[in-house]
Amino acid sequence: MPSRSTPTDVSSHSSESALPSTESNHNDEVAVLTTPQDSEYARLTDTSQGRVKAAFVVLARNKEIYALRSSMRYLEDRFNHKYNYPWIFLNEEPFTEEFKNMSRQMTNAETYFGLVPTEHWSYPDHINQTYAQECREHMRAMGIPYGGSESYRHMCRYQSGFFMLHPLLDGLDYYWYLKEKRDLKYGFTIALGEYRATVATLWDSTLEFVKAHPQYIYPRTRPDSLLNWITDDNGWSYNLCHFWSNFEIASVRFMRSEGYQAYFRHLDQAGGFFYERWGDAPVHSIAVALMLGAKDVHWFYDIGYKHDFFEHCPTGPSWLTLGKCYCDPNTSFDFTGGSCIPKYLSVTNRTTTDFLVVQPEEGDED
Repeated sequence: MPSRSTPTDVSSHSSESALPSTESNHNDEVAVLTTPQDSEYARLTDTSQGRVKAAFVVLARNKEIYALRSSMRYLEDRFNHKYNYPWIFLNEEPFTEEFKNMSRQMTNAETYFGLVPTEHWSYPDHINQTYAQECREHMRAMGIPYGGSESYRHMCRYQSGFFMLHPLLDGLDYYWYLKEKRDLKYGFTIALGEYRATVATLWDSTLEFVKAHPQYIYPRTRPDSLLNWITDDNGWSYNLCHFWSNFEIASVRFMRSEGYQAYFRHLDQAGGFFYERWGDAPVHSIAVALMLGAKDVHWFYDIGYKHDFFEHCPTGPSWLTLGKCYCDPNTSFDFTGGSCIPKYLSVTNRTTTDFLVVQPEEGDED
């Protein structure tokens, strides 16, 4: 799940929540699980069963070390101190020793530092840089966030098609196993709409790809097709919905697949990363919606997350008690204007409780 190292609040389970509620038996030697939910939760949080081949991937600059340390502290305190998943840091410039030392101090897990290849953070030969600059100036004048930023466009291009190819990710699966025999290829927490001006021709380029490469497209006739989550008119236009990539858990195999990489190459050739401001989030999201089924995608409803002004917090009162989240459900973005969660639930024919790791007993309230 690549991200820029801006301050992030992840409020999943606390260390105490890994311990089921117990009561002593008559000889005070054996702890007894009190409810089926306790038993299920204990199974899912049992760290003795090993872990998936996964890692945290962070795209960061040396000057962002303090923001990074804040994000790491949240993740380590709320989750990773139990699992010790490694951290992979990537930068278009060599990391300083200060950055390396200060990031290592925040975790007991292994840390790896990699350099982004120059060809992945520079203009392709087919890009007219003069025109690209004019496009940036036009978007800056329009007041579009990051509209005038050159580095932001390089970052979006890199995270759209190159980060998953870095050799430090070799050997990782990124599959997230929530239930036995269920493997997922993409997970998210927040879904919202994109600025239309930044992706004006993204859908046109996507339709060109779909027409040229139908073999990579998930059949739209299947009941778990996600096509109608990203379009309101049966595919004629893009409705701007996307999974926010500030928090994403993805399968390396999927991101490296020929289908996804062919899609990225097609978009890269079109030039929209530089002539517009195509973001990695809508690129990832459109690929997921076109190439995967709903069974392959998971909304991490039970993980509280906040970035900038957007926050996801589980809204079921019983889950706040069971999962020990400390976020405020009243500030959650999920069901406010601009959120694409309601449409996602409608298209997939699901409710929030379908995404709980620990399901309530039948007859209980959500």
